[in-house]
Amino acid sequence: MLTLQKKTQGPLTKQVLLIVLDGVGYTKQGFEDGNAVAKANMPVLKELWNSHPTVLLKAHGTAVGMPSDDDMGNSEVGHNVLGSGRVFDQGAKLVSESINNGSLFRGETWKKIISNAKNNQSTLHLIGLFSDGNVHSHIDHLKALIDGAIKEMAKKIRLHILLDGRDVPEKSALEYLLPFESYLESLRQNGTDILIASGGGRMELTMDRYDADWSMIERGWKHHVEGEGRGFPNTKTAIETFRTENPSVIDQYLPGFVIVDNKQNPVGKILDGDSVVFFNFRGDRAIEISRAFTEENLPLLKRNLFPKVEFAGMMQYDGDLFIPKQYLVSPPAIDRTMGEYLANEGIAQYALSETQKYGHVTFFWNGNKSGYFNETLETYEEVKSDVIPFDQKPEMKAKEITDNLVQALQSHKFPFLRVNYANGDMVGHTGNMDATVKGLEYLDKCLERIKKICDETNTVMCITADHGNADEMYQLDKKGKAQISKEGIPVPKTSHTLNPVQFVLYDPNQKISLKKGNGVEGLANVAATVLDLLGFEAPEGYFPSLIQR
Repeated sequence: MLTLQKKTQGPLTKQVLLIVLDGVGYTKQGFEDGNAVAKANMPVLKELWNSHPTVLLKAHGTAVGMPSDDDMGNSEVGHNVLGSGRVFDQGAKLVSESINNGSLFRGETWKKIISNAKNNQSTLHLIGLFSDGNVHSHIDHLKALIDGAIKEMAKKIRLHILLDGRDVPEKSALEYLLPFESYLESLRQNGTDILIASGGGRMELTMDRYDADWSMIERGWKHHVEGEGRGFPNTKTAIETFRTENPSVIDQYLPGFVIVDNKQNPVGKILDGDSVVFFNFRGDRAIEISRAFTEENLPLLKRNLFPKVEFAGMMQYDGDLFIPKQYLVSPPAIDRTMGEYLANEGIAQYALSETQKYGHVTFFWNGNKSGYFNETLETYEEVKSDVIPFDQKPEMKAKEITDNLVQALQSHKFPFLRVNYANGDMVGHTGNMDATVKGLEYLDKCLERIKKICDETNTVMCITADHGNADEMYQLDKKGKAQISKEGIPVPKTSHTLNPVQFVLYDPNQKISLKKGNGVEGLANVAATVLDLLGFEAPEGYFPSLIQR
């Protein structure tokens, strides 16, 4: 049983609140163009940053387990690190390594996927996010799977591509598609029957998460599996047609499409005996589509066909629920999380967010594990997210979250509380600057309420973020100035950033301070900081506390 050692000085406080302002990063001076955080009127948060102990934390690249410091962080790896106090190699790096050393192609699951297609003379289908964003997937991983399948003499391959425009520039789909089509043509000339069969924007079909909108899975199923949808002769025509019909639509919201032959028949329906690989490595938006292929009884999903296929994910997306049972690369084994230690010490915990980030303060926080460590000590609360574009209601569910949090603080039942506010990330991803500013300003009003309750309950409040997003709403040049489109407006940026995040500690008694930052601190230091406040030594291997003792 995992246990903690108590500090001889005892706890610094009886109640600790950690607020994660998802997607609220820090931009250095001179890079204010497109910075919704700087533009927003947030007197409470900015006063906290300016007047209370604050340090910068790295939230991207190797500091959160990504392959290099050119890779942005994301909410999943960020919460993994926040909850575990350490850095683990994450999905992108694990997949790249398994491809480079050949272990993916030597694995039993890959052999089963390929032999099924060969023995049945059937089709290998590859489904996933089509970009090099390296948050959910990478186009190089897709190419590696294709090349590996061809080496294994796979004869027929169909691709079902989900357009990004979120982790990469918002209208960049053709920049990925055109060179990729040249690559596919070279394969066809060498005798491989390979085609793109279907696709659409990632926020329109297939990549729903947390059971928020199963209609997205239904639309994906109809397009990828049943071949039902608007037909086009090729993907380029589909994208150009949608953009002509609606010039404002960005890639992540492009409608679904099906590629058809000259007789208007779908070129790549998924049939009995086929093999299917979902090549995203990140778990949250891969679980529901994996269930669709592997569970016949799904009341939330209407399907006209349920083909019996050999299915595998790039990784196992839920290790507790074994979703999916077959996968190509093993996920990181994250153990000894702060949540488990506190549960074993009898410390009650409270976790809260709306649907879009609920899994982040539970599943990802606990090391990619579903459920509780001790259900009698842990309270998890989910506020149902609205199923609308988030820039239409930029306040999202911040009010309801705050209402629940205030009650939890006033109850004095929970020495440790954690909450995620999704506005900076989810509204930031829309590319809508004005809406993002409104969302942040609404958050500040919520923080004003929370700060008052912290004063009343003598709660130490820590505020940080899991990565940047709202801090760069425009594509910037090397001088920090917004890139201007042909229409004379700034080019929106819908992806995360490489910026650090701020960690501020608010002590109502103004007695607790932070160590002076030296530039190497990251999200991994937060877990030990919380444990320190509660009077515990950080476990072996944890990054050190930020508290000045």
